[in-house]
Amino acid sequence: MTNVIKLHADEVDIDGGLVRRLLSAQFPQWADLPLTLLSSQAGTSNVLYRLGDDLVVRLPRNEGAADGLARDQLWLSRLAPYLPLAVPEVVGVGVPGEGFPLAWSVCRWLGGDDILTTPTFDEPHAAVELGRFVAALRGVGFDGPPGFRGGALHTRDELVRAAIDALDVPGAAEMWDEALALPQWTGEPVWVHSDLLPGNLLARDGRLIAVIDFGGVGVGDPACDVMAAWTVLSAETRPLFRAQIDVDDATWARGRGWALSFGLSAAHYYGVRSPLFGDLGKRVTAEVLADR
Repeated sequence: MTNVIKLHADEVDIDGGLVRRLLSAQFPQWADLPLTLLSSQAGTSNVLYRLGDDLVVRLPRNEGAADGLARDQLWLSRLAPYLPLAVPEVVGVGVPGEGFPLAWSVCRWLGGDDILTTPTFDEPHAAVELGRFVAALRGVGFDGPPGFRGGALHTRDELVRAAIDALDVPGAAEMWDEALALPQWTGEPVWVHSDLLPGNLLARDGRLIAVIDFGGVGVGDPACDVMAAWTVLSAETRPLFRAQIDVDDATWARGRGWALSFGLSAAHYYGVRSPLFGDLGKRVTAEVLADR
């Protein structure tokens, strides 16, 4: 089987043999199904194995990712009825075993292609549907934990400054300073996905059908989901996205700040580890800097 490419220094060892042993011990009804490693760099938090035709096994790369997987397991079934796009359905909750120290999941296979590794998609349609998704998630009425990116922008300052120093991108420091000076969110926390990136969006026949990886889901400032206007979309389709969400100018601008934070950090951290994500970070940074 294809080897898993490690992206972080603290990753646990994962391979097809381990997955077989875990399935045999905990879900023997699925243990003999065909098992295929999906693109080992497409997910920075979890390693994915397609299991038969209808299932996918998700194994966290490290302890931090396991915390996110627990959010998937706890919140997805509660949030799914409120959302206009498909989301993963957890059908098996795995526990540590067979030398693997973390909890893991078996989910229903959604089909489609993520728009990071297969980037041809109907962008105007995606802009509208993604805006509707963000608005619907924001409108969920029950409480939840703080989202991964649901806090203030200054919580990313150290990482962003390190990236700016290493990458020497003209205009990045000035725009980051402007983002930090923006008015902060003073409303009630709202539900946010926190990680609306191309690798977490699935399309079929070019049409957006699903949002995956809810490891950062929680409540906070809606600006972190506004970053999809730059992480996923272009200048031509951003107005379509904004028309679906009810945000003021300050929230829109903070969303651009979150996109800059992601772009610079990804370009810096993944530049060598994963060219796929490093290039995404560079593209998002360029989109943000061009939108002044």
